[in-house]
Amino acid sequence: MHLTNLETGVALPLPDDLLWSDEHTWSPAVATTSYLITGALLIQSATRQAGRPITLVGAPDMAWVTRATVEQLRAWAALPVGSATGRFGLTFADGRSFTVAFRHAETAIDAEPVLGIPARADTDFYRLTLRFLEI
Repeated sequence: MHLTNLETGVALPLPDDLLWSDEHTWSPAVATTSYLITGALLIQSATRQAGRPITLVGAPDMAWVTRATVEQLRAWAALPVGSATGRFGLTFADGRSFTVAFRHAETAIDAEPVLGIPARADTDFYRLTLRFLEI
């Protein structure tokens, strides 16, 4: 799996064993219901055009990344989403590919040192959770 900055073309490899935890919890259909003054039910329905969440979670004993990778992800997550910036290509090992942005409305990146003590070297390992939004 890898994440590519679409502005610069720089690709960052990510562990293939990151789990897409919310892959099947999103539906492209959206609807609202309300009752009219006559008591009739009004249903308004449409198909979402974007906004699917993609949350990648590493299990405690796998999908570790280095501190250097976490720092690169943090720098990319700090980019605002514009017409050219803040857009990334996320490609899974099975060939599926999505255009994503970091979910700025939430904590975009959670990184916890594997050893449970402060990591200082770029080669120290972290457990990782990434939160994206398909755009």
